[in-house]
Amino acid sequence: MKKLLAAMMTMVLCVCVLAGCGGSSGGSSGGDAAPADSGEAVDVTVTVWGPQEDQSDDNGKWLQTQCEAFAAAHPEWKITFKYGVCSEGDAKTNIGTDPSVGADVYMFANDQIPDLIKTGGIAELGGSNVETMKANNSETTVNTVSYDGSVYGFPFTGNTWFMFYDKSVFSDEDIKSLDAMLEKGKVAFPLDNSWYIAAFYVANGCTLFGADGSDADAGFDFSGDKAVAVTNYLVDLVANPNFANGDVGTNADAKAFFSGTWDYQKAVDAYGDNLGIAPAPSFTLDGELKQMKAFAGSKGIGVNPATPLYSEHPEVAVALAAYLAGTESQQAHYDLRNIIPTDNNITVDDALAKAQMDTMEYASIVQPLQADMANYWTPAESMGKELVAGSVTHDNAAEKTEAMNTSMNTSAVQ
Repeated sequence: MKKLLAAMMTMVLCVCVLAGCGGSSGGSSGGDAAPADSGEAVDVTVTVWGPQEDQSDDNGKWLQTQCEAFAAAHPEWKITFKYGVCSEGDAKTNIGTDPSVGADVYMFANDQIPDLIKTGGIAELGGSNVETMKANNSETTVNTVSYDGSVYGFPFTGNTWFMFYDKSVFSDEDIKSLDAMLEKGKVAFPLDNSWYIAAFYVANGCTLFGADGSDADAGFDFSGDKAVAVTNYLVDLVANPNFANGDVGTNADAKAFFSGTWDYQKAVDAYGDNLGIAPAPSFTLDGELKQMKAFAGSKGIGVNPATPLYSEHPEVAVALAAYLAGTESQQAHYDLRNIIPTDNNITVDDALAKAQMDTMEYASIVQPLQADMANYWTPAESMGKELVAGSVTHDNAAEKTEAMNTSMNTSAVQ
């Protein structure tokens, strides 16, 4: 009887221990778990990295202010914040070198996701925080922080290009059609830049790594009639006397050009009070309107799964990341630093912000996060340069287009 009672007590203890082990050893967290209801706040220390500009007095210490607001909204956690300076572009290097000593929560550029995954420095996310993010952002924006079907960050601003133009030359109706604009004034476009030329080919069904850029085995499809038709259109575009390669800096008489937020001042200097800003227009191909689509990326907030905080309190890290990229924080970012939001609950009051948000919404595709994307740039650039030089003609358009497609995919296999 004593042995039986001892065995029964051992079984009870095992069940109790197992019941307390609800964590996962994987790198994924929904961040929805609630802390134990002990009646006392749980002490946690959170290290957060962001660019210097977000931590300066001149910009209202956006990062610190938002973190303190998060802490006030969560009295169940007694949070001590530690801050470090790391730009979005440096996240891959500073986190990837040794994730275990990196920040718990940090800001990053979306094209770094594959490298951060390889080094174990970014967590796969899920749960209600991700569902809220998806509801508040365009599908394109969500896809910028997705990889192999999983979400790895909360986006807070986009990165893409659009159109600057002279409103005294082009009407609101004109700017919907590139062909209509070319009848009114000179339009500059960087056709020899591979980040831009894809907009024409993608508009007519060409793809990079499948329909949404996630199929690594699909490679590039810039082949067949759909691609040749675009090349033929571009041959005519270059021959149009109202077309110029480049931008308003290289073509002072251009009444429209294509770039991003970084060239806003250039556009102001060129067009002054007549400056208009809008997503790229459509163009007419074989009698059908085709919407040009720019490459799109984003900056986001990520969570480091290699830190003690993540292993002990992943819900804190994920909730903070979601908050820093949430509606209120994006609004404050926009108000303080003109960081253009992605959240569709925010109403922007300037043309620059609206153009970027609209482009992310309907006039862009995600720049694929594939290693073989590196094999796209040179063949596409070469096609653009040959078009501008006049060495691509209607007679050899099919041959040149197929050569571009073959080069992209041959390089991808090697």
